[in-house]
Amino acid sequence: MFDAIEKNDLVLLGVPLDHNGSYMTGPALAPQRIREALHCGSANMTSEAGHDLGSDSRFKDCGDLQFSSRETALSEISARAAAIVSLGAKLLSLGGDHSVSAPLITAHAKAYPGLNILHFDAHSDLYDELDGNRDSHACPFARIMETGLVKRLVQVGIRTLNQHQKEQAERFGVEIIQMKDWNGDLKLDFDGPLYLSIDLDVLDPAFAPGVSHHEPGGMSVRDLINSLHKLNADLVGADIVELNPHRDLVGMTAMVGAKLVKEVGSKLLK
Repeated sequence: MFDAIEKNDLVLLGVPLDHNGSYMTGPALAPQRIREALHCGSANMTSEAGHDLGSDSRFKDCGDLQFSSRETALSEISARAAAIVSLGAKLLSLGGDHSVSAPLITAHAKAYPGLNILHFDAHSDLYDELDGNRDSHACPFARIMETGLVKRLVQVGIRTLNQHQKEQAERFGVEIIQMKDWNGDLKLDFDGPLYLSIDLDVLDPAFAPGVSHHEPGGMSVRDLINSLHKLNADLVGADIVELNPHRDLVGMTAMVGAKLVKEVGSKLLK
């Protein structure tokens, strides 16, 4: 399938990795669950903007990455993302735990100078290390900002900010809009290319129970989609991460993931 990728395509790529999670495994199963929801027949492939991904020949599902080993997984993600981006295609990745975002974003940052990041999450994921693991899903944005390749990182929906992560945010100049300060009128504008990373636990567990870390007080699905609709930016890549099917109820969080594939995919193809 990779041989068929052309300039201006949108590539859907599963990244089934969860060994860098800090609480429980399960997100490695997520890409297939999201695909099942996307094609289950209870909804169609059209976004709210009216874009039908199902009839757009530029939308290409390239399946899931297969890793040689845990030790090489992150470098393999980076290499595959770089190869896809180098063809002039856009990449929408399905995690997996949030550790996959570090190599994905690094590959984009090398291809798009002056890259910005918009990150929706309950957690800032700025730890220097967690439980001795610098590649933990709690650390990807520290690893990314250390590269010096990213111009701006904006985090939205955060509601677990501890002292260490506050210090890390100050160190890297991260702009954090905590959930307690968020409102529906917020409009986010970016100068230059933008990468979007959505951790499904940005949503309140009432809307997305299928995540490893339940953090009450989050966004509704409508809040998140409206924020995406208002986004004014040159979107060049995105990921949707941290669905844990082990905790999902009747596939409802997988369906949220599928809905976001349509909404984000539509913006990437715009």
